Amino acid sequence: MRALFLATALLVPVFAPSPVLAQDAAPTDFDAYVENVRKTFDVPGIAVAIVKDGKVVLAKGYGTRDIAGGQPVGADTLFAIASNTKAFTAASLEMLVDDGKLKMDDRVIDHLPWFQMSDPYVTREMRIRDLLAHRSGLSLGAGDLLYWPTTNYSNREVAERLRYVPIKGGFREQYAYDNILFGVAQLVIEQASGMPYEQFLRTRIFAPLGMDRTRFNSDRLESGDDVATGYAMADFSKLQPAPRMTWSNVAGAGGIYSSVNDMAKWVRVQLDGGVISGEGEQAKRLFTEARQRSMWTMLTPIPVSKPSVPELAAAAPNFAGYGEGWSLSDYRGRKLVWHTGGWPGMVSRVTLVPEQKLGVIVLTNQEVGAAFNAVTLRALDMQLGIAPTDWTAAYAKSLAKSKGNADESWNKHLAARDAKSKPSLPLSAYAGTYRDAWYGDVGIAMEQGKPVMRFSRTAELVGDLQHWQHDTFIVHWRQRWLNADAFVSFDLDEDGKIVAATMKPVSPLTDFSFDFQDLDLRRVETTKDDAK
Repeated sequence: MRALFLATALLVPVFAPSPVLAQDAAPTDFDAYVENVRKTFDVPGIAVAIVKDGKVVLAKGYGTRDIAGGQPVGADTLFAIASNTKAFTAASLEMLVDDGKLKMDDRVIDHLPWFQMSDPYVTREMRIRDLLAHRSGLSLGAGDLLYWPTTNYSNREVAERLRYVPIKGGFREQYAYDNILFGVAQLVIEQASGMPYEQFLRTRIFAPLGMDRTRFNSDRLESGDDVATGYAMADFSKLQPAPRMTWSNVAGAGGIYSSVNDMAKWVRVQLDGGVISGEGEQAKRLFTEARQRSMWTMLTPIPVSKPSVPELAAAAPNFAGYGEGWSLSDYRGRKLVWHTGGWPGMVSRVTLVPEQKLGVIVLTNQEVGAAFNAVTLRALDMQLGIAPTDWTAAYAKSLAKSKGNADESWNKHLAARDAKSKPSLPLSAYAGTYRDAWYGDVGIAMEQGKPVMRFSRTAELVGDLQHWQHDTFIVHWRQRWLNADAFVSFDLDEDGKIVAATMKPVSPLTDFSFDFQDLDLRRVETTKDDAK
């Protein structure tokens, strides 16, 4: 899921003393700063909320929710919060612990007997807590094509196909972000609670917190809802609307739509240790304090990366890790609990500084994490009384370096290419059905004399194959906002017959959820009734 796995080196402790500003720094300064972020990173709309000491001190929209219509973003404008949904899934499971319905150390197969990973030991030993901690042994984004960008698999079917997704790392050995297991966590919630996950969220979380405008997946949006349109840089260069999608088959990983007003209620209950209202033993709670400690306890350490540019040297944390649906690190010597979310056309960040009772929510409708990072850090500095840093310039330089690295990668491909080479076979010979054990079928057919690739379960993945060199082609997806063109290399046997194909994203900027490299496509003979 795009932008969900962001380098933790983009966080900020500063090791030298900094001048202190008043905590009530002029809002107009912050407004001007956010507007500059919008313009710098070409983001149509941004919504921001700041919670401090149990009160919402800022909830505001900037820019437009839809370029064509020109409607302004407001504090009630709905955005896809994507992987910020993961914290809701973790909380739901912990609430069921409070209910006595399960324990976090229960085996997954105790609740879902049919559950199976590709390794018998991992299947047997996978605990509910492991579903939330990105330490299963799956590689980064493994299996994401089962739902991404949008597929017609059901939630159960996605989970069942995990048995075919290869495990390339050691169980509980290292951090590798995944989404699929949060879809499994959703199924555990449904089995233990006896109700659909949507109903659980509505009755146990949204209603008690007054999150009346929050929606479960985009197909639950209602007529009249104030909803942002997402935008992507098609071909990494041209702003274009991204279609509104639903991820009902992995909603536990990233399905929720919400606003900064509603998310401020979620953040407040987090900062208050699960208390909705009241005090002491009479307090009305969403979950107990013990359950929150569990969610905020590090389960999986994450190596701290070197800053991408010198301007972000202050952004290297002292530690980084992952708990249950939350990233954990530090900021200026204070513990941070945070997460990001990425969705076609929308990215977001929710950040808590528990010891300061401080929370910042930033929702955007363009796929550039630099924007929400720059806004978040300025908001934190403003509330912590820290002299302002030009985080916008720092992240702009980091983004420019990433784009430069991508250009360098492409130039290396161009230099290595044998442009005069030709395919071993006529183009029509590459047509056929190619089957991967965990995804299903990918078809190549001749259309108007040219080969076209279609992923059988993913309507958006239709692309034209262009010869690159030898028996390698590039698939150019017709939906250019995907930014996911890929090399497609065909394997021939000793008799010159095509037997298999492999894929690999062309650009290092392509979202990791396009896990084409994990496909093992074997050519098969099929009938009309055989397609999967």
